[in-house]
Amino acid sequence: MLRWFQALLPREEGFFDLFEEHARTLCAGARALRQMLDGGDQVPEFCAEVARHEEAADAITRQVMLAVGRTFITPFDRSDIRELISSMDDAIDQMHKTAKAVTLFEQRAFHPHMVTMGDVIVKTADLTAEAVPLLRSLRGNASRLHAITEEVTRLEEDSDQLYDHGMAALYRGPARTDAMAFVVGAEIYDHLEKVVDRFEDVANKISGVLIEHL
Repeated sequence: MLRWFQALLPREEGFFDLFEEHARTLCAGARALRQMLDGGDQVPEFCAEVARHEEAADAITRQVMLAVGRTFITPFDRSDIRELISSMDDAIDQMHKTAKAVTLFEQRAFHPHMVTMGDVIVKTADLTAEAVPLLRSLRGNASRLHAITEEVTRLEEDSDQLYDHGMAALYRGPARTDAMAFVVGAEIYDHLEKVVDRFEDVANKISGVLIEHL
């Protein structure tokens, strides 16, 4: 009787597979964004690539949200699943917003601190992609997950410093003769900083899952 009842229950969806697939889009989007920051004639191409990865990530997010609603047993709390995938999706959404700002202002060259912030974004994306598969075994991987989330937080602090230094350099340089250059530069710096902020949000969600389930 018990086996018959269990057979009728919806099976657990491949949430972890979807998380990992989404994490791969984050890494791909981050690398396209970083290549965009190298500047030159290929900037529009890399902006379009970021947009393609963002669309793919949206599709994965929708799959997760639908699966949460129709699955009886989930690997951890439904609210945690929704919040984790939403925070991951926010990160690539912010990358897309950055690329759209670059497209709007027709930028083809970027300041050194912007490029370094792009490196930080790639690092946080890679750390996220490392962390996500470890969620399959929270207890066994708790130590490494804690280390990853702490590293993402440290990188976010580095990003804040890069933002401050970049804005100061922008003010002392182009802003002296071109107010619009300052406006555009500040807009791009703001978007780049927010990308790293969104990855810190992902790290915080992972930390929350650990706290609740260990």
